[in-house]
Amino acid sequence: MNEDPKPVRRIVTVDGEDGRSKAIADGPSPDVRTDPARPGFSSTRIWVTDRSPARIRGVRETLNLPHTIEPPAGGSVCRIVTFPPDRAGKGKSGSKEVLEYFRSMGSPGASSYSPLAPHPYMQKTRTLDFCLVLEGDVTLVLDQQEVHLSAGDTVVQRGTNHAWSNRSSRPCKIAISSHDGEV
Repeated sequence: MNEDPKPVRRIVTVDGEDGRSKAIADGPSPDVRTDPARPGFSSTRIWVTDRSPARIRGVRETLNLPHTIEPPAGGSVCRIVTFPPDRAGKGKSGSKEVLEYFRSMGSPGASSYSPLAPHPYMQKTRTLDFCLVLEGDVTLVLDQQEVHLSAGDTVVQRGTNHAWSNRSSRPCKIAISSHDGEV
């Protein structure tokens, strides 16, 4: 299996001074995070907003905002996540590796790791997430249930404790749009 996921192409558009639309960025997203304990894993940030409604005019880039799994207060974050087959990281993801992953993502408090949890990468954030499976198969692991998903399936994640488990032999790619929420 190729451990280097294909770069995610990101196109950013604006209205020019003449009022006509144009692309100001077209290439691989510059913000990609990996996890050494899961060869082939990548999380690619596409865009971040720091408020709602989002600023449209005068904003040319947002990836300079701090990298976290959660969006800024009142904002949103869009990312594409590639999950390699679980067997790629089998035996490599103990508490130390999982906690290091969440620290490297800027969200150490998102981890709900426990040796008794149904998956080592269980996490919980105060967000409303729209998740669209783009490629492959994945299992959504919840505290009391597991749900198998395939390309084209969507999940509305509402601040619940969860993990993504790829039990197939091919990578799974998911687009996730996370929005700040409140309980």
